[in-house]
Amino acid sequence: MCGIVGYVGRRELAQDVILDGLRRLEYRGYDSAGIAVLEDGKLRVVRAIGKLRNLESSLRDLPVHGAAGIGHTRWATHGQPSEENAHPHRAGSVAIIHNGIVENYRKLRDGLRERGSEFSSDTDTEIIAHLIDEQRRAGCSLVEAVRNATGQLEGSYAIVVLDETEPGELVAAKDGGSPCIVSANEEAGFVASDIPAILPHTRRMVPLEDGDVARVAPDTLEIWDRAGARIERQPRDIKWDPVQAERGGYDRFMQKEIYEQPRAISDTIGTRALEDEGDIDLDGIEFDPDWVRRLKGVHLVGMGTARHACLIGATMIEQHARVPAIADLSSEYRYRDPVVDSDYLVIPVSQSGETTDTLQALREAAGRGALSLGIVNAPDSSIARDVDHVLYTHAGLEIGVASTKCFTAQIAALDLVALKLGLLRGTLTREQVRAAIIELRRVPRLVEQTLGLWDEIGEIASRYVHAGNFLFLGRGVGCTVALEGALKLKEISYIHAEGYAAGEMKHGPIALIDENMPVVVVANRSNTYSKVLANAAEVRARQGVVIAIAEQGDEEIDSVANEVIRVPAISDPLSSIVMSIPLQIFAYHIATLKGTDVDQPRNLAKSVTVE
Repeated sequence: MCGIVGYVGRRELAQDVILDGLRRLEYRGYDSAGIAVLEDGKLRVVRAIGKLRNLESSLRDLPVHGAAGIGHTRWATHGQPSEENAHPHRAGSVAIIHNGIVENYRKLRDGLRERGSEFSSDTDTEIIAHLIDEQRRAGCSLVEAVRNATGQLEGSYAIVVLDETEPGELVAAKDGGSPCIVSANEEAGFVASDIPAILPHTRRMVPLEDGDVARVAPDTLEIWDRAGARIERQPRDIKWDPVQAERGGYDRFMQKEIYEQPRAISDTIGTRALEDEGDIDLDGIEFDPDWVRRLKGVHLVGMGTARHACLIGATMIEQHARVPAIADLSSEYRYRDPVVDSDYLVIPVSQSGETTDTLQALREAAGRGALSLGIVNAPDSSIARDVDHVLYTHAGLEIGVASTKCFTAQIAALDLVALKLGLLRGTLTREQVRAAIIELRRVPRLVEQTLGLWDEIGEIASRYVHAGNFLFLGRGVGCTVALEGALKLKEISYIHAEGYAAGEMKHGPIALIDENMPVVVVANRSNTYSKVLANAAEVRARQGVVIAIAEQGDEEIDSVANEVIRVPAISDPLSSIVMSIPLQIFAYHIATLKGTDVDQPRNLAKSVTVE
């Protein structure tokens, strides 16, 4: 997730417009930032590691002057944060900024090297610059060069291209889940990854669609589709106020972050999953294969939603790597004298990387000799600094206190870890890893389809908004989804809700069930599906109301459920991601109908830094 801004105008305002836009997009990335401006007919590129203020400081000392430029604020998904890896990237007369992932970058890079290209960064983005430069040197126009180059890419991208030899225009292209907005008026043309970046300058904008290539200039906006045919895209009149603009037009940050999950999951998978090779690249993390083979166990530690991700991660590790894995509450872990030594791996999971209990649990395990691998979202956080290795989720800044996109991104990251351990332990073949990668790459698309149920789930929520208690039931990973669904509902709507393993129902919770107790049943098609149906039937027999989360095509569930929310099917344990989405949406609708503050629920904080 990165922020991109492009400007081409009749006045030398490029630096000012771009920096202002990047400030509005800094939440999309703060590993590094950069700008490229055509100054006196030549590209001048200025980049800085760290937050945008570092770039602004450099430009205060030596500003750039020009009427055309591009700028970028980066959340690193490929290549470590550094000035060399910061955007824009150059090749020949071309400079480029990019938001997204090039999945086949290795194959493309090898081919470019054979044809004489030399690289100055570790990023997948620089490859696109070289592909476009190659097309330009072959005589293609800038638009043709971008179309031909992007036709070779696999993955997702939104790019903006500036060329010294075409000073009066920018070319943008989009495919996959990366957004790209274009606009033009009499004075200037604009490109951005998000509407707020250019809202002070224009309110008529065109969102590009997958496969589009656009040429932007003052008073000029031309768009071609994937086949190269000229097309008309109707502009939208944006009437947002400043607060709406900050939220990207969504009513609340939580809603925005729920909708960002396909992108967050896709970016977290990124180029780490090497389908062609049947391998996983954990950002260069190298485990000693002998140590992995003698691994005695894996301890995952987290709190709240992160602990639920740990529970699913433990299932993934045991399934793929065939090594004992436990998921523990960080607050309990260090006080129970855990059995852990140098033949164990500890995985602390935290969105902020500052959760005190999780940090202390990490230090307890590390002090006993365990190797540590952190799953965190915030670069340079305490946990990220303390672990032996860190694997970042690329969810981007999460403002809503109730975690949504970070939770599903954590599960995706843990699946990558589980696959890598399985490969190193010999419990998975490369063919099995390849098949698992294909399945994992389906998840963002299935999540996007599930988001289409937003209004349907809202109607169901409206029928149960006055309930005072909820019970959530599931088995296997469905049990963890139930735990997370109950947590989401209670933390933002203030309704009492409990999640249980469905098999536990008859050991106590069944006493609570009557016609006033809605019971949410997570009915994933696992090897315990028939037992989940039986549990739901037991609820109905006691006048309980069953709201089922089931797979598309499941008709058996209708006989035991009052309400059914059907989601696309995918195998366990990845079903946990898809089946969590309706419960996030359900909790959101219940809370907004009750009028609670979903972004800042009472008594809760985004990062818990005290015990």
